[in-house]
Amino acid sequence: MARAAHAARAHSDSGTTVRALLDKEGRTYAEAAGIRLKDTPQPLYQLLVLAHLLSARIRADTAVAAARALFAAGMRDARHMRDATWQQRVDALGEGGYRRYDERTSTQLGKAAELVVDTYGGDLRRLRDKAGGDVRELRTLLQEVPGIGPAGADIFVREVQGVWPEVAPYLGEKALEGARRLSLPADPETLARLVGKEELPALAAALVRAALDKHVVDEVHETANETQGGSG
Repeated sequence: MARAAHAARAHSDSGTTVRALLDKEGRTYAEAAGIRLKDTPQPLYQLLVLAHLLSARIRADTAVAAARALFAAGMRDARHMRDATWQQRVDALGEGGYRRYDERTSTQLGKAAELVVDTYGGDLRRLRDKAGGDVRELRTLLQEVPGIGPAGADIFVREVQGVWPEVAPYLGEKALEGARRLSLPADPETLARLVGKEELPALAAALVRAALDKHVVDEVHETANETQGGSG
């Protein structure tokens, strides 16, 4: 009886913490970059570009700004990215503040776009089909794209689970690190039960921000403690 009560309280406390986290940081990286994510070729490709940019050792807001600049410059799909000149890509990256890696990244983006066009006809849903619902295979195929390593594959899968439900729940190690910092269960299935399916990508992104920024952890804990105190 006491054990059941303790488990119920722990679940309630976790739910309060998750709600405080989502209220503060519940925005996906795709949303921040202006990507209206749908299961169609253009936004899926844009998410791949964003995952590529976010996986570098650079501030997330700089990567988001660089993605916005690339898309604003017309490089919204794989064919336009492939057909842009190297200098056009460099200029757009620079406009977004992505200067430290701009030359190498421009080359990688061109090669990546070429692979996406040549292998998948510009449509990443074909990559999804090739993976056959296997998350491990999906991550492997993503890492065949120039510029996409394990971190980039994690970012893509975390964000795409809202429109590719067969990969959910997916959080990845960085999000689980955020869960541990917030004293939440570091288990995807348990965390997924604390939110609606449509909130999973936002939860994953918010947990990553908690892993990267101690201030997020402190503020969420403060808000959750106030909420729990007020309901006691």
